[in-house]
Amino acid sequence: MPSTPRPLRKLGFLTIGLFDPADPGRGHESTLEIIELGERLGFDSAWVRHRHLQYGISSPVAVLAAASQRTRRIALGTAVTPLGWENPLRLAEDLATVDVLSGGRLNPGVSVGPPLHYDQVKDALYPDTADAEDFSYERVRRLLDLVRGKPATDFSGVEGIEVFSDVVQPHSPGLGRRLWYGGGSLGSARWAGEHGMNFLTSSVVKAESPEAPLDFAEIQLSHIRAFRAHHPDGEAARVSQGLVVIPTDSATPRQRAKYEAYAAGRLPRTTSPQGPARLLFAPDLVGTSAELAERLHAHAAFREVDEVAFALPFTFEHEDYVQILTDMATRLGPALGWRPAG
Repeated sequence: MPSTPRPLRKLGFLTIGLFDPADPGRGHESTLEIIELGERLGFDSAWVRHRHLQYGISSPVAVLAAASQRTRRIALGTAVTPLGWENPLRLAEDLATVDVLSGGRLNPGVSVGPPLHYDQVKDALYPDTADAEDFSYERVRRLLDLVRGKPATDFSGVEGIEVFSDVVQPHSPGLGRRLWYGGGSLGSARWAGEHGMNFLTSSVVKAESPEAPLDFAEIQLSHIRAFRAHHPDGEAARVSQGLVVIPTDSATPRQRAKYEAYAAGRLPRTTSPQGPARLLFAPDLVGTSAELAERLHAHAAFREVDEVAFALPFTFEHEDYVQILTDMATRLGPALGWRPAG
């Protein structure tokens, strides 16, 4: 039986933070302005993507540190940081520092697996240990332990005039419960639940069974239910959905045409699994807030969540993001039962 839609409790958005390589400062400033706008509109969270060797945010922790000083309330997240590029100990220090600076608003999302194009980048990234690096869930577990206060060393105390700690400093006690795993497979959903993380879903899942029907919403729903079944908090375990959702209520005719063309150009990839990993993509949703609310309420996975971080399209202009976010906060969110934060 279909579940009853839950009123939307938390509304967030996700941006990739593109920039012109000839003027990267302007692109980063645009991202910060969008996050500030999100706070003014009452959004509960703003998330940034992580991109290496591309013209997008390569250091989201640094960007969110800046955002933390220009906002006071909105939660700030990464969706997601690929841990194959990171040393968990150093990342734990950076995350805790930004969490302290933000007043406990950081929501780090992470994932595992070898870095993209690893054969081409491994000599620069891990010149001495490329073949020994572990890109499994163990890398996440190390990060979890360090953020949650497990000792990183057997040494602590005073040496000369310096004082040493055996745990990551600064330690931010609440951060351990605000770590998210970004997953698109049944195995990652179970693992995240078993380790007490929160779960980020997106517009991509793995169609792992060639015999099963290719229904994106039903596959995503199975991941959400598996996550909660394995999580200590059960049905109360936090899940956020990250579909591409583009409201057009106040869009100009030119913007509507651009949005519809963008979604149409990406639609063919949604009809069958892509690549050896059998990735299945969700269609981008474009329309008025009333139309979008109807489509979302019919989405089996959306009905199971009360938090979202709708993804902004990659290649739009700053003014497009302003229009989309304004419509999300003032029209779509309320149509889904959400009320803006004070």
